[in-house]
Amino acid sequence: MPDEGDRHARTWMAFGAGERIWGKKLLPQVRRDLTLVATTIARFEPVSMLVRAEDVDLARSLIGTADVELITTPIDDLWIRDTGPVFVKGSAGWGGVNFNFNGWGDKQEHRRDAKVAEFVADRAGVQPVHTDLVLEGGGIEVDGQGTAIITESCVLNDNRNRGRTKPDVEAELGRVLGVQKVIWLPGIAGHDITDGHTDFYARFAGPGVVVAGLDTDPKSFDYAVTRRHLDLLHTATDAHDRALRVEVIEGPSTVREKFENDDFAAGYINFYLCNGAVISPEFGAPASDGAAKATLERLFPGREVVQINIDAIAAGGGGIHCATQQEPAR
Repeated sequence: MPDEGDRHARTWMAFGAGERIWGKKLLPQVRRDLTLVATTIARFEPVSMLVRAEDVDLARSLIGTADVELITTPIDDLWIRDTGPVFVKGSAGWGGVNFNFNGWGDKQEHRRDAKVAEFVADRAGVQPVHTDLVLEGGGIEVDGQGTAIITESCVLNDNRNRGRTKPDVEAELGRVLGVQKVIWLPGIAGHDITDGHTDFYARFAGPGVVVAGLDTDPKSFDYAVTRRHLDLLHTATDAHDRALRVEVIEGPSTVREKFENDDFAAGYINFYLCNGAVISPEFGAPASDGAAKATLERLFPGREVVQINIDAIAAGGGGIHCATQQEPAR
């Protein structure tokens, strides 16, 4: 079970934003935000980006001279964290787990995106790993040493794994990912398209160290649940019976008003680790932007923390981690 912070061979992304999903008004800025994420990561490691044939010229014109590989293939949307494979190393070598993306419980068109996991695994030269679990990469966070954090609202949701129990899920994740212990957070279903993905609530900064988000907006549906998560994390232990050290990053409280959009993903937890860097969002809120950067610099002392504005992507309910998928070096 590789740690996300391990050395990467590359980052995978998808230039999948289309007018049908994003709308004419938001689409141009979404594409610019995707380009900014790709070119920022390309300063630190190779980036391969899936792009529809009709969008190749546009993607290349936006990316310019940055070292980003464009790979033509049919896709629906940009969220490769959820559509792409989860890379693993087992006794038979490297593989890519296909978790049967179903559009977050059939909420969105996903016929093309359902094929992305196997396409990327094949392109990366690893064996596909099959499972009958339905979940997304954003719904599971691992520490590389046998511990996973998962939200019940997503993985135990009937729109993905009807009838599955926690022991069922834990056993299968043990088989395909080497997970030895799952820390279950309740999450909250039905308020965003993901039904409460883990990567907006809690992330491992290293074995035994979790950085958790705290929603400071009393009007937000996440206000109460993030406090419940903190209570659970403070009493949890990992696969090696270590108590967790929990660090908190408060989210900005007013940025949703920029887009008048309840789906705006106003949190700093959706950062991405690449070789030598942490790529993190900033929201034009100086106090909370600065506090988030300072915490990430303290948690990742060997990495440069780079904050970028991805407001249009956030308006679609996601972030930098959602738009990226790491391929470990091997």
